[in-house]
Amino acid sequence: MKRQPISGTSAGTRRERGSRRGGPGLLALLLGAMLLFVTACAGSDSGDGKGKKDGAGKAGDTQASQAVVTIAPKDDAKNVATSGALKIGADKGRLTSVKVEDTKGNEVEGKITADGTSWEPAHHLGAATRYKVHAIAKDSEGRESAKDTTFTTLVPKNTFVSYFTPEDGSTVGVGMPVSLRFSRGITAPEDVEKAVKVTAEPSVPIEGHWFGNDRLDFRPEKYWAAGTKVTLKLNLDGVEGRPGVYGKQSKTVRFTVGRSQVSVVDAKAYTMTVKRDGKVFKTIPITAGAPSTTTYNGQMVISEKYKVTRMNGATVGFGGEYDIKDVPHAMRLSTSGTFIHGNYWAGAGTFGSANVSHGCVGLRDVRGGWDKEAPAAWFFNNSILGDVVVVKNSNDKQIQPDNGLNGWNMSWAEWKK
Repeated sequence: MKRQPISGTSAGTRRERGSRRGGPGLLALLLGAMLLFVTACAGSDSGDGKGKKDGAGKAGDTQASQAVVTIAPKDDAKNVATSGALKIGADKGRLTSVKVEDTKGNEVEGKITADGTSWEPAHHLGAATRYKVHAIAKDSEGRESAKDTTFTTLVPKNTFVSYFTPEDGSTVGVGMPVSLRFSRGITAPEDVEKAVKVTAEPSVPIEGHWFGNDRLDFRPEKYWAAGTKVTLKLNLDGVEGRPGVYGKQSKTVRFTVGRSQVSVVDAKAYTMTVKRDGKVFKTIPITAGAPSTTTYNGQMVISEKYKVTRMNGATVGFGGEYDIKDVPHAMRLSTSGTFIHGNYWAGAGTFGSANVSHGCVGLRDVRGGWDKEAPAAWFFNNSILGDVVVVKNSNDKQIQPDNGLNGWNMSWAEWKK
């Protein structure tokens, strides 16, 4: 009798052996896959170093930076000068970042030198102000070193300010310069001028000129273009204008140039031609200075306007020759007393035929200035500060550039000196 195999036992034996034979093969596959994964994660470095990131090979470098940031004045210094005292440098390295700001977060402009060894502010510091400094330098290995300090600038005992023309937000004529008068005489004009910035939109070259030691005017080469927007920035706070005397003014002033109006007075023809935006707008009969008291020639800018004012000859060197308490529609053309104004006391036939004034330009008017149709009233109502009045053909000299806002009587080359 033949024996039949017990299928369950034999089959189980074969599966068990098969499992033991298959075990090592699976493990090998798993190990191979892990090896590939590890190789992929390690990158594709081919041995030429191109697969390494910057700084590879310096891992574990714990040496301190050799760069040393230097700052003067010392930390927590008091009564620091506003100019020349702040200096930031780097030894055995290069400056990469410098930040200087006051307690309000206003940053001080400055520039790192091309070689990275120093930084200085672009302008003076404010007085009585606390500043903090944060500077970073790197050595030749790229390791950084930083330094933080604070200091406080001096509190000035003596100060000065500027009184500026025109006013903020005003609309002026094309001849209006930016004029600054200082409350103290300035002995460091370059430092003060550096702290004043005048810009225009559209842009045009603008230069400053000093008249004496207490007045600084700015103007372009030619009259402003109509519609120009001008900005004056005063950064005088902390400027040492004279030994021990510091500015205390930081202000931004903006004004707009309106339409162009230039009026030409011909003293021989007894007329004034008003030009608006380059075109003749109106011709008005006038009376100019008499032969013994002639009117200055030259370009004059209207600097003040009065509906009525008093004119006393004693205030301008004429003794008691006249004292008129109610001169109507008066507009100042010079500091020395030249006006263009209404005249109600001369006969109507005088205007356009004779010069009888004490140096002013007179236009027909009525006492009290109530007649809006009178030439003086019309011209007053159609003029703004900064409009130009040019006088020609008078038997007098040209007005001095500093006599009023009249720097236009100086050539551009002279102005820039």
